[in-house]
Amino acid sequence: MSENHEAIRDARELGLPKILMLGLQHMFAMFGATILVPLLVSKYFGGEGISIQVTLMCAGLGTLLFHVCTKFKVPAFLGSSFAYLGGFETISRLTAGKYADMPMNEKAAYACGGIMVAGLMYLVLALIIKMVGVKRVMKFLPPVVTGPIIICIGLSLAPSAIGNASTNWPLALIALCVVIVFNIWGKGMFKIVPILMGVVISYVAALLMHSAGMTNADGSAIFDFASVAKASAIGFPPFALCKFDLTAILVMAPIAIATMMEHIGDISAISATVGENFIEDPGLNKTLLGDGLATALAGLVGGPANTTYGENTGVLELSHVYDPMVVRIAACFAVVLSFFPKVAGLIGTMPSAIIGGISFILYGMISAIGVRNVVENKVDFTQSRNLIIAAVILVCGLGFSEGITFTVGSTSITLTSLAIAALAGVLLNAFLPGNEYEFGKNPQGDISRGIGMNPQNSNRKKN
Repeated sequence: MSENHEAIRDARELGLPKILMLGLQHMFAMFGATILVPLLVSKYFGGEGISIQVTLMCAGLGTLLFHVCTKFKVPAFLGSSFAYLGGFETISRLTAGKYADMPMNEKAAYACGGIMVAGLMYLVLALIIKMVGVKRVMKFLPPVVTGPIIICIGLSLAPSAIGNASTNWPLALIALCVVIVFNIWGKGMFKIVPILMGVVISYVAALLMHSAGMTNADGSAIFDFASVAKASAIGFPPFALCKFDLTAILVMAPIAIATMMEHIGDISAISATVGENFIEDPGLNKTLLGDGLATALAGLVGGPANTTYGENTGVLELSHVYDPMVVRIAACFAVVLSFFPKVAGLIGTMPSAIIGGISFILYGMISAIGVRNVVENKVDFTQSRNLIIAAVILVCGLGFSEGITFTVGSTSITLTSLAIAALAGVLLNAFLPGNEYEFGKNPQGDISRGIGMNPQNSNRKKN
């Protein structure tokens, strides 16, 4: 393959052992961020809330459900969404009315009910797109909007990478260097699993450092295996059915407006990376349907909302293996892992610095894709409207690090920075004069955004 680093669209040519390794790579890429959500939610609810086992199960099943809805064409992994953390925190602090003396685990159940409703809102937008057509919707998402949004997706994650890496810079640099070395100088299979190699080698290095008595920057131990010792070897995920209340729904459901905008940006990024027209085939309505159903399912059984994961988009760009089957294998690994609390806990001991070091590459790749999209689509920044749109998107996406929180009635609602950026870009593009973009009019110009058919791919399919 990969001596010339050509894209691999059918992973079967690599053989089963290599396919399994690629699946593990995708699972490790999503693991750190995915389990962080239930850990944070548990802090809000005093140790109650969402189980890591349930989270892994929902991520795996949600990804598989997404692939079914998208006709097995889109190589996307669905992990835990951070956008709803503000909603969880708000509900955990509710003390009025029925919430006055409510146990924390019951509050969490009502929060998950709100997530289920939020997931169903995706289906409404999917139906609208199905009825009016994707071309009318994409008129509001020209390259001058989607390019900067994709840039923001990567750059907005940069503080997370730095924060994790700063816990132990030597370890983070080991992870980063291993990924670079295997991606640039690796041979054969090692060239397409640089993330997995980065995780394995840096984890071994962390064990050696821990054994030698070295600590993190704050003096804490590099590893803490206490939770692993307490965890059982085998255990069924502790599902908890959600409950419904209008207050919780009004807190959680409006966040779907933000995450749906992020979804469109993520699908554009995945499409641009792979060079396929996922906006049109299988269709934005089907990707929204898959994401919405996955989120609704997660909320139903007490899990966090799902979302397409930028980490895995970075893996696609780095490995050049675009076969969705590999992502489905990663999803199956996540499902299996949810039945083994001790193994899940062991992987969860992965030092934050390793995640940070690897994230340097993954998050940067996403922003680089956005830059490439703007350049290849030849967005004319001598035009004031384009300059204004891009400028506002970038400032909103990077400036509102804490989002914007406002109150409707007695309910607090938070819009994430990416949602603010997307909404601002779409509105400016709609109302500023000079919007001459028409989806499908210039297929070659749409290719690099992943929303125009790639002639090379089309020819490949015909042969």
